[in-house]
Amino acid sequence: MDKVKVLIVDDSAIVRQTLSELLSSDPAIEVIATAANPFIAADRISEQVPDVITLDIEMPQMDGITFLQKIMSQHPIPVIICSSLSEHGSATAMKALESGAVDIITKPKMGTKQFLEESKIRICDAVKAAALVNIRKYVSKRIEVEPKLSADAVIAKNTSKAMIQTTEKVVVVGASTGGTEALKTFLEAFPLDSPGIVIVQHMPENFTTAFAKRLDSICRLSVKEAEDGDTVIRGRALIAPGNYHLLLKRSGARYYIEIKEGPLVSRHRPSVDVLFRSAARYAGSNAIGVIMTGMGDDGAKGMLELKEAGAFTIAQDEKTSVVFGMPNEAIKLGGVNKILPLGSIANFVINKCPF
Repeated sequence: MDKVKVLIVDDSAIVRQTLSELLSSDPAIEVIATAANPFIAADRISEQVPDVITLDIEMPQMDGITFLQKIMSQHPIPVIICSSLSEHGSATAMKALESGAVDIITKPKMGTKQFLEESKIRICDAVKAAALVNIRKYVSKRIEVEPKLSADAVIAKNTSKAMIQTTEKVVVVGASTGGTEALKTFLEAFPLDSPGIVIVQHMPENFTTAFAKRLDSICRLSVKEAEDGDTVIRGRALIAPGNYHLLLKRSGARYYIEIKEGPLVSRHRPSVDVLFRSAARYAGSNAIGVIMTGMGDDGAKGMLELKEAGAFTIAQDEKTSVVFGMPNEAIKLGGVNKILPLGSIANFVINKCPF
């Protein structure tokens, strides 16, 4: 299999060297060039077109967003933003996603080299996922490095049946690469009196607040970043905060959220498997599970547990998925009741929920 060819664009020589070394250590990836600014990057692209570009935002001469927009309008290539944007700059990160970036990796302003080295697996996985994206559709054999933890690391599997069914449904959703736009399409279709929705979208810390605010501004239902203890109520969608696991819990007839730290599960935090397992335990047949576009298999085992607990489960189809990884893995495990195109999922969920 051909290696994924990567171009690194960053004005920091240390970042270029560190990223180059860690990406090159993966046998499925080849760094073909580095560039200190977008003008040099353009020259490198004219010499050899990469499969994936890692791109800083804050650079001299031309900022990364402008360069990203030029790439997407002239010669679309999957781009991963690798930036030291703080929470204050998360709106810029959302602009990058809207402009066509397929993923974002945060790097701290201090200790960047150590952070990148510690995040090697996450970064390599992101590059390999980006290479699978049909970037033109997005804009208009995975190598295991170390064992992945399952949801057992955060919440033990429960063999007893979930709490008794009530009339109140709860919708749990998992997504990754391509999920920011898929969730926008999904949530925009819900009425104000929609069932409570709980979402895990693979996204870095500090960016989920801006993402939730953006969705809240365009959707009829309320959308917010989940906080520990939040009640799941009709007409509101709660999004897991970056770098924290989100669990659905229940007290009597009330569903609520628990936010907790913990190890990476299926190489992610937040993990879809963790959300789905908690929903299988505490909601069971009251739940509707939805798994959307994304690289890898996070959520596949959890979706099977949901189905076995009596929940109705839905996977986004291959045609409308940016990356048909997570939905396909759930389908192959036998955890999916229904496969639907993105544009049909919300209406199907609405019809399954009593009002």
